[in-house]
Amino acid sequence: MNIFWHGQSCFKIITSPRKNSQVNIVIDPFDEGIGLKVPKLEADILLITHSHRDHNNIKAVGAPTSASLPFLISGPGEYEIKEVFIQGIPSFHDNCQGKERGENTIYTIETEEMKICHLGDFGQKELTSEQLEKIGEIDILMIPLGGIYTISAKEAIKVMSQIEPKITIPMHYQIPKLKIKLEDLKEFLKTVGIKSIEPLNKLSIKKKDLSVEEAKIVVLKP
Repeated sequence: MNIFWHGQSCFKIITSPRKNSQVNIVIDPFDEGIGLKVPKLEADILLITHSHRDHNNIKAVGAPTSASLPFLISGPGEYEIKEVFIQGIPSFHDNCQGKERGENTIYTIETEEMKICHLGDFGQKELTSEQLEKIGEIDILMIPLGGIYTISAKEAIKVMSQIEPKITIPMHYQIPKLKIKLEDLKEFLKTVGIKSIEPLNKLSIKKKDLSVEEAKIVVLKP
């Protein structure tokens, strides 16, 4: 499996659920009005966590073949597409039951005997017991930490401790050219005790690469 980050909460996952098969998954493509350039994206499955413009640019994503469109998922439910199992879990974009910024969908993705969780613009101070039960055991967690519109770096640490993933990928923080003001990645790294970390172009991972003993932070280049 290969995981790419394109800024904000936008990821592309290339997975092979079985031998000689490939499924492309895109999550939360953004509108270029936020200052970032959208790369050419093609997806078999397109996930949208909520309807804000920095997460829901559906038109920016094509399909691998011109005769089809990506399978669009934009809310809670259970789905199985091309041997990839996806679950959408309801949550809130703020800590006021959605009164400020509305609802947000957390997604879990199961493929290649691994389980990924993308929290979207999660704004609750912590996960509820019901949300945690639905999320289950997670190998790779994509978590926002820019504060202001989502949880902050310190709040992200608490949510991480609730989920206990093997690998955590930070997202939704301040990067060059982004016009939305967010907190910096440095605050998160400082909180977890990391002085510096080398960003990767992509995360290439197989189940056998996952460490049970040591949780890792992986920073991706946008």
